[in-house]
Amino acid sequence: MNVIPGLAQFDTWQLIALAAALGWASGIRLYAVLFIVGGLGYLHWVELPGGLGVLMHPWVLAASGFMFSVEFFADKVPGVDTLWDAVHTFIRIPAGAALAASVFGDSSAAATFAAAILGGSLAAGSHLAKTGSRAVINTSPEPFSNWAASFGEEVAVGTVLWLAFAHPIAALIVLALLVALMLWLIPKVWRFLKSLFDRITGTAVTPAARRDGATGPSSDV
Repeated sequence: MNVIPGLAQFDTWQLIALAAALGWASGIRLYAVLFIVGGLGYLHWVELPGGLGVLMHPWVLAASGFMFSVEFFADKVPGVDTLWDAVHTFIRIPAGAALAASVFGDSSAAATFAAAILGGSLAAGSHLAKTGSRAVINTSPEPFSNWAASFGEEVAVGTVLWLAFAHPIAALIVLALLVALMLWLIPKVWRFLKSLFDRITGTAVTPAARRDGATGPSSDV
């Protein structure tokens, strides 16, 4: 079976784009990344760098495929998705770093380490953006916005991975835009969640309390 044109051998930009894409996508859908990339390599639809060859092993495909199916449904259930995201804080970020490093597994130690830093940072950013935004969405009682967000994330992951293999420069441009979006979104999401937590716990500071604090207590003479 023929591979995608131009993928029989990777150049530097393709390796960078693939490492960045794997890092970013791992922060959102780790098991989908493992299963899709491994499956594409197993079917010889794409050529994988040597460090990613383990993803094509049948046992790895079986495990990642099973976890992919579990995550697919868990991510569609409000509340369950937030718990799933919280647990995977300790899985997605190091996995994103490891996958990005594996792309440069045949290169120098410096290149491999740099790729790990890139992949881990992108995984952390996309994971925080996903976790926070989904927690905000879950404040709505209807499930449809949750489903739309979940399917949208899956489409985004698939698109970025395809671009990384077929059009690496375009993938890097898209990832740069996504990073800019994350940097804009994360502070807003976490400010909203903090204010929501303060209202629930009764620790929110009202405007009147702010005014009183600013003017200070009055004293009678």
